[in-house]
Amino acid sequence: MTQDSGTAAEAGRVYVDRRGSVLHLVLDRPRARNALTAPMVETLIDELTSAAIDDTLRAVHISGSGSNFCGGADWVATNSAGRERPRSGDLVRRIPHAAHRVVELVHDIHLPVICSVRGWAVGLGCNLALAADFTVAADDAVFWEPFLTRGFSPDSGSTWLLPRLIGLARTRRMLLLGEKVGAAQAQDWGLIHRAVPTADLDTASGDLVARLASGPTVAIGFAKEAIRRNHSAVLADAMDTELHGLELSCRTADFKEGLAAFRDRRDPEFCGH
Repeated sequence: MTQDSGTAAEAGRVYVDRRGSVLHLVLDRPRARNALTAPMVETLIDELTSAAIDDTLRAVHISGSGSNFCGGADWVATNSAGRERPRSGDLVRRIPHAAHRVVELVHDIHLPVICSVRGWAVGLGCNLALAADFTVAADDAVFWEPFLTRGFSPDSGSTWLLPRLIGLARTRRMLLLGEKVGAAQAQDWGLIHRAVPTADLDTASGDLVARLASGPTVAIGFAKEAIRRNHSAVLADAMDTELHGLELSCRTADFKEGLAAFRDRRDPEFCGH
């Protein structure tokens, strides 16, 4: 990124940091609680799309700069002064290729995705965290779906993600009543993986990222796909999906290493292939 600090503060950016086999994406617009502008969304889409076909990557870690994770989609920036009234169907045309695409990529990518959440996770930011495989939150984190409190219906996957994570009754509390959920309650509900003291967030997230990045990457990807496909499948179809993943993952070097480690009574050292 070559933006100067003033431009970056206004337009925002996603700081991209590749460390070994882990892709770190940092939402970097702290003055606006890391609310996502159109350029930030485009960067997320580009980076996640590239990561999905990069055989050298083994995990993705998403976090926010400063004291918050993400304040949602920045409607002020998106609908800035001077724009003409959008034509009918404008949102239907744009959103599937922007905010919705980010949520789909985080949810569907074969790599494990971990989110670290401090402070506010709002709207699109909340759903970005919920779409991840594992979200670790500091004890000051707040998950909020404020759509109806602002006069419009929910989007970015909230009506799909929430019922599957916390059930219908709690979904109604978050979406219809706009209730805010703190980190401890989010963990208790099953909304996130784990709540930790703020001072321990980096260590807890780092340990989880390292564990997943050292796992059998191909098998993890097929397991993710099976979980996604089989949530609403009948048993026979679910087992067919599992069988497809099993057939392919059994041809990997990591499968051979897993068997060898079991035979030798040692911990496996997976290479991700």
